[in-house]
Amino acid sequence: MSIFSVTEPSKGQKWFAGIVVVVYALITLMPLVWIIATGFKSPADAIAYPPKVVYEPTLEGYVNLFTTRTRMTPEALEDIGPPQTWYDRIVRQYDMVISGPSRYGERFLNSVIIGFGSTFLSIFLGTLAAYAFSRYRVPLKDDLMFFILSTRMMPPIAVAIPIFLMFRQLGLSDTHLGMILLYTAVNLSLSVWLLKGFIDEIPIEYEEAALIDGYTRFQAFYKVVLPQATTGIASTAIFCLIFSWNEYAFAVLLTSGTAQTAPPFIPTIIGVGKDWPAVAAGTTLFLVPVMVFTILLRKHLLRGITFGAVRK
Repeated sequence: MSIFSVTEPSKGQKWFAGIVVVVYALITLMPLVWIIATGFKSPADAIAYPPKVVYEPTLEGYVNLFTTRTRMTPEALEDIGPPQTWYDRIVRQYDMVISGPSRYGERFLNSVIIGFGSTFLSIFLGTLAAYAFSRYRVPLKDDLMFFILSTRMMPPIAVAIPIFLMFRQLGLSDTHLGMILLYTAVNLSLSVWLLKGFIDEIPIEYEEAALIDGYTRFQAFYKVVLPQATTGIASTAIFCLIFSWNEYAFAVLLTSGTAQTAPPFIPTIIGVGKDWPAVAAGTTLFLVPVMVFTILLRKHLLRGITFGAVRK
């Protein structure tokens, strides 16, 4: 007599699920792998047709990404002398010399400051607001929550001109503070909504017991609620950082130099010569902080997604 289980998948189902997951992973990772590989190609190999899978790797894309170059005449190159470093030798292949560093490092640092700064503010303010909505009797709570979320539904282009005029009047155009405040305002609605759901799942009896033991309201929040909401905070921080890190429309409109982030700067690397390896190199480096941040918080992210899924 065969034993049939409703919950235990069969061997064929396991194989099928495994094949689907592997195929999906390959399709998802293929563009990322191709971008990383293009960063180690020469400009000729990057635009070759049919595309080259086997090629001689080079760091030319990364050299072009971090440097500015000037074309010289053969006589001027003879006066300068032979190249002294490996990156000078790469540039000399095109009768050029390195004239200085590029602005990619500055733009990358701006992305770090604005992205992580706005994420911190969104989580800090969102946690306090979510706790208030979850634990206190707020008049018209549901209406206020819907209004807060509705601000996220509006496309950036719809409010771009009013924000541009407001920033110009306040002197916040092309400033780190202005971009941090703007991204915080955009992310705050999502932060409040997500964190309120996590805090709602924490039994209020824990706080009542802490208050009976002599804790103040703030101590109960800090020592009881906050540690249990860590998974939700980590999950929300990832989503807020992804938006702030990848945002393009506001960055193009409101920044041009001092506070310009990497997304609007990377397309300008192409230049006249269509330097796709440099673009791929810049994109690859731009992906690293978010990937590292997500990997470090992956356990919290998984717990946060499933938090409150099983109720008693």
